[in-house]
Amino acid sequence: MNKHIVIFEAEGGSDKWIFGHRKDTMPIVEAINAKGWEAEVVFFRDEWRDVIHDYVYGRFDGYISRVNPGTLANGEDMFFDFLRSLSELGMIGMSHPDAMIGFGAKDMLVKLADTPLVPDDTFAYYKVSQFEEMFPVSLSHGERVLKQNRGSTGSGIWHVEVIDEEVKVIPGERLPLSTKVKCTEAVDNHVEYHALGEFMIFCEKYIIGDQGMIVDMRYLPRIKEGEIRILMVGSSPIFVVHKKPAEGVDSFSATLFSGAKYRYDDPEDWSDLVTMFLDNLPMITKKLGGFDIPLIWTADFMLDWDENGNDRYILGEFNNSCVGFTSHLDRGIQEKIADEAIRLITEKLS
Repeated sequence: MNKHIVIFEAEGGSDKWIFGHRKDTMPIVEAINAKGWEAEVVFFRDEWRDVIHDYVYGRFDGYISRVNPGTLANGEDMFFDFLRSLSELGMIGMSHPDAMIGFGAKDMLVKLADTPLVPDDTFAYYKVSQFEEMFPVSLSHGERVLKQNRGSTGSGIWHVEVIDEEVKVIPGERLPLSTKVKCTEAVDNHVEYHALGEFMIFCEKYIIGDQGMIVDMRYLPRIKEGEIRILMVGSSPIFVVHKKPAEGVDSFSATLFSGAKYRYDDPEDWSDLVTMFLDNLPMITKKLGGFDIPLIWTADFMLDWDENGNDRYILGEFNNSCVGFTSHLDRGIQEKIADEAIRLITEKLS
């Protein structure tokens, strides 16, 4: 082993600070160096792919990706292919691109819909024809949430409910496309009113294109009590964020941009949720492809009730492509990341 880790970043983007890096990049570098290893930052560009490949191969034992795909000029595909090729040559990926896709894609909810973590009436539409056929029936069972695969900060996440008093809604029977629906987008909780067919045509853009899909999930009213996010380093919970949507009858978004209020707790404060999640982690990993657990990632949950009226936690999504933690460097997260990265490399290469 060279005891050398490369950290990939991308130039530009709103996640960079005055020195050109993400605020949380150099703390990771410094934490790794303090443990007797070496870390170095390399900026990825598509046109530099071959040069970077030659530079890092044989010099570094593993890589940590701190690239927000939205900052890459040509999208993430070439970058992920680049990371995949390094992993195939024996470098330890943190995280492997296929793990980032497996955990990060919204349809992971469908892959877990036969588990206690996700309602079994959760669907994914990969073709417009599937969406056209199934969603008018799905909506007949009650309020739904549609999630585009490519969105962030609540963009393209819609709470959809029928408000048409002239339509007799029969669960399991297809709703007319003329049915009036109320649609609230999580990005800012703004409300729009449409005919169902008109709104579905608008949503087709979420399906068309690379990695296009829509996930259709039951709306959980208890989201107004807050979303619960567990920040993880590998398989270790670091802290829990309770994200309570802004006050308002239509508010359901848990993003800061939409006015949600955040509270940061210790994992022990949510012991039932954290224990349940950790107990299910081996099963989750297996169902999502069997890759190593991401290095830095989050799991978001919402409250529901079980058949006995007790609290039940429902998984909403994972985030793992480039999770930030700059507001909590004082918790020593960078040291935990360094420890986990060194452990992974040592375990796999020794």
